[in-house]
Amino acid sequence: YLFRDNQYSDMTIDHTSQLNQLSTTGIWCAALTPQQPDRSIDTTRFADHIRHLLGVGCHGIAVFGTTGEANSFTVAERKRGLDALLETGVDPSQLMAGTGCCALPDTIELCRHALSVGCSRLLMLPPFYYKNLDNAGLIGAYASVIEDLADSRAQLFIYHFPAMSGVPVPVEVITDLAERFPGTVAGVKDSSGDPENLRALLDALPNLAIFPGSETLLIKGLAHGAAGCISATANANPAGIRRVFDAWAADEEVEQVEAQAIAVRKIFQQLPLVAALKQYRAWIDDEPGWRTTRPPLQFLSPAQASWLREQLSACGMPSANTSLPDES
Repeated sequence: YLFRDNQYSDMTIDHTSQLNQLSTTGIWCAALTPQQPDRSIDTTRFADHIRHLLGVGCHGIAVFGTTGEANSFTVAERKRGLDALLETGVDPSQLMAGTGCCALPDTIELCRHALSVGCSRLLMLPPFYYKNLDNAGLIGAYASVIEDLADSRAQLFIYHFPAMSGVPVPVEVITDLAERFPGTVAGVKDSSGDPENLRALLDALPNLAIFPGSETLLIKGLAHGAAGCISATANANPAGIRRVFDAWAADEEVEQVEAQAIAVRKIFQQLPLVAALKQYRAWIDDEPGWRTTRPPLQFLSPAQASWLREQLSACGMPSANTSLPDES
């Protein structure tokens, strides 16, 4: 594995002990947000989906992130969506609420609301409209939110996803914030897909819960101290990804289950990811309404849906419901 070299090559890791040192660990799903025909949040299906994911192996759920189309919803919609989950009995301790917005007051409002309903884990993108920011600007943005909240319950997870946000959050920025706000800066979701960036985070911030944003780096990350992963494809393959984590934690053979999970991930990644995951849920749940997205996201084309069905079937995924056509 990538990280088993140099001083780490002869390291004997007590996996259970290592995981217990972290307050947030395991397989977390970056959850989809189902919608009604009018594109409002389908709160009933949302709660059912979250409970299903927790029941089949996810340790926790990140709501209103990239996969959840967060930035296509208003602050008020995101607050109502979180409230609706909790009203059905979902445990707030198993959630991580996406709160990052371009306007810092919106971010602060979402953070305060999440904390008020018991969700202490806050996943925050940087303000992402202005590009080519220097480190001081990024530090100032995160520091402003933390200082305005002034809430010891807050556990802030910095969200690094430069391919989508266009605003990378360098390791040096996160290190500075962790030193300034110990106990509040709790972790990172690293969706860069760059193993070198993940390694740099893990080397620099051993006391934070660092999550790669995909199961493709799960084992490599765990071997070097990562907390787990936060994965979009856990919407479709939660049990398969959980098997990888459990095999590693038990110090069992992981190569076969890891290869299977990565193969599934690669299929979904060849299509618009949110649309492909929603198409799969529509098949599995026999519920065509799952396919609804907010523009600019769109349905898969019939050809894309047909290809997805064939590839997943060949990969051994549960059979999609054949009563629903591959149509847009």
